[in-house]
Amino acid sequence: MSEPGSRRGRAHDAEGAREAILNAAEEVFAEHGFDGARIDGIAKVSGYNKSLIFQYFDDKLGLYNEMIRRTDKEMSELQQTILLKLMADETTFTADRFKQMLRDFMDAYFDYLLQHPRVMRIYMWELAEGWQTYAKIISERDRQDVEQFQPFLDRAAYAGLLYSSFAPMQQVLMAEFIVPSFLATLPLYRLLIPEDDVSSPAALAQAKEFIINFIIRGLMRHSTEAKPQT
Repeated sequence: MSEPGSRRGRAHDAEGAREAILNAAEEVFAEHGFDGARIDGIAKVSGYNKSLIFQYFDDKLGLYNEMIRRTDKEMSELQQTILLKLMADETTFTADRFKQMLRDFMDAYFDYLLQHPRVMRIYMWELAEGWQTYAKIISERDRQDVEQFQPFLDRAAYAGLLYSSFAPMQQVLMAEFIVPSFLATLPLYRLLIPEDDVSSPAALAQAKEFIINFIIRGLMRHSTEAKPQT
């Protein structure tokens, strides 16, 4: 009998095999982190043998990189949709426009992580391990994805829309990480406040709205304030 995923055992669909392996990798990396994950385990979950995994991805880090890139591509598409909407509007860059950009991005980001809990767990593994694995695969493209927001943040700062003069990109990155932190902490909420509904669709919708408003109020200067604070 041939091994699972061998060319002799069944017709080989390269695209389907890669997708199945990436799905299995996401599951195993989410469960065990990069260091704890084993190619044997990924092969077993995917139904394809180790030799095929190495053929496609070279090694465990190469597989991890491809899995992260797939997620980055999906997030980049969400980001591009929001930025294109903003650029399509040639009107003055107002507080309402900046607020809507923040709202749209955080809303989409919350929904994406809620629908992709494994991605969120991988973020938590990276956080716990000091982003050591991510540091090995980060590319200029990752920085460019972040930098696409810079012109809008610079315009917001110039227009006096930001509450603080602290580095605008760092402000947004800090605010962004509130979302995975909240979602990752939900199991603890259930233990500490078991009488509260914390994870039903209605409760999550309320939590998302609270987080978005919390972020907007924290980042943006109110109209009654004279100038951004240092």
